Amino acid sequence: MNWLSFSHGAALCASLIVTIGAQNAFVLRQGIMRSHVGKIVALCALSDFILIGAGVGGASVLVERFPVFVHAMLYVGLAYLACFGFNALRRAVRPDHAALQAEASGTAPVQRALPIVLMTLAFTWLNPHVYLDTFLLIGTAGAREPEGARVAFALGAMAVSGIWFVGLGYGARAMAPLFRRATAWRVLDGAIGSMVLLIAVTQLR
Repeated sequence: MNWLSFSHGAALCASLIVTIGAQNAFVLRQGIMRSHVGKIVALCALSDFILIGAGVGGASVLVERFPVFVHAMLYVGLAYLACFGFNALRRAVRPDHAALQAEASGTAPVQRALPIVLMTLAFTWLNPHVYLDTFLLIGTAGAREPEGARVAFALGAMAVSGIWFVGLGYGARAMAPLFRRATAWRVLDGAIGSMVLLIAVTQLR
């Protein structure tokens, strides 16, 4: 195992996944409600595993045949990453997040599994940012690793993805009171923005 490449994949995935976007907000809300959390976590993590593996594998073929195109796409992704980082830092200065309200235990209606599963798949596979983050950005960055280290890079990204969704889904109920405060969002966005910009700079090689 190439632990340096593993850490590269883990760091890049961590910088991309730790944000309250549409998918994560959905996972967080369902976690607060304790509704079908296991199914949601499994689907989100498995989808990420597939996309990360396809991205690193597919991008490695592209980089061999079309190196100029791949590098151009990587820099497009890095530009997006830098923009995302600056926006996160801006939100840290001026938080604009709506507070997430926890559902009272036992008062929410029981949700059927099939609609929740379909909604989870929609939030994952119909989200354009998923393809930009996991296939394009993680994939092309992984393709730049040494050939024997690409699997380690992908495993690092997958490990962070799995840990994140498990922690988000099952830790949501404990986190909900904390994120009713603007200060918590400021700290989170400040950390995310700093990490994302650091990753963008280190990928410029």
